[in-house]
Amino acid sequence: MRVLLTGASGYIGALLAPRLLARGDQVRALARTPGRVQADVPVVRGDAITGEGLAESLQNVQVAYYLIHSMERAGTEQGPFPQRERLAAENFATAAHDAGVKRIVYLGGLLGDSHKDTRSRHLSSREQVERVLLEAVPDSVALRASIVIGARSRSFRLLVHLVERMRVLALPAWRRYRTKPIDERDIVEMLLSAASTDVGGRSLDVGGPDLLSYGEMIEGIAELMMVSRPSVGIAFSATPIAARVAAAIASEDPDLVVPLMESLEGDLLPADDRAAELLDVRLHTFEAAVEHALGEWEASERLAAR
Repeated sequence: MRVLLTGASGYIGALLAPRLLARGDQVRALARTPGRVQADVPVVRGDAITGEGLAESLQNVQVAYYLIHSMERAGTEQGPFPQRERLAAENFATAAHDAGVKRIVYLGGLLGDSHKDTRSRHLSSREQVERVLLEAVPDSVALRASIVIGARSRSFRLLVHLVERMRVLALPAWRRYRTKPIDERDIVEMLLSAASTDVGGRSLDVGGPDLLSYGEMIEGIAELMMVSRPSVGIAFSATPIAARVAAAIASEDPDLVVPLMESLEGDLLPADDRAAELLDVRLHTFEAAVEHALGEWEASERLAAR
């Protein structure tokens, strides 16, 4: 299969590239900075926001993986991240349609049961990108995931750093909301399967086998890190303030953390559990996912709390 992999230097893309090659796919990557792509594949310099390199990278491609997100800070001339994400998706969708791409595989976010008028900027943007891609190439597939558990996952790293650096875990009101975190290994398997399985033209909610509140997730991470962290519940969310405080504690970009925490205003659960069966993926438990992630983390970087 002839495949284009966008986001090849990013977290999920870097995990997916060697698996595609091992399967025997002909893989090409699109990257703004080709030198950051570690996989041994041809790389086209390009940018979905400007449209640079899209036509060249998509030439003769059958399946294109769209793993592009634009939440970090950018120049003011490019506008806020929902505007950047829509522009990138529209440029990519048009180029993929014109190139005759058969399927786009997109990794987005769970929408939960929130109404579109009350959905966070982050989730609204993910839904908008999904809609643009599926309208342009109708046999495409969107996988909607919540928190991905992995050593390089920004969401997981944020939680780990909070556990490491806070002696008392002050958890806002969103601690009681629930989700189904998923192991990075399972996401990669689903992305591989989504390229060729007969699931085209739809969005699939994906999650792990364990239903957890955010508070239970953080407490579980602390337990598996073998540290004792008493927790204190706060009656309100105060997301703009709490998110910036969390970003400072975790040494993270607030432009990433604020939109993520804005999404924590209700349960983010898959509509059903059919995705793993349809894509023939056996799911890892939350405990197994965290243990694997912490082990990968410690293989290259010290965990202060362990």
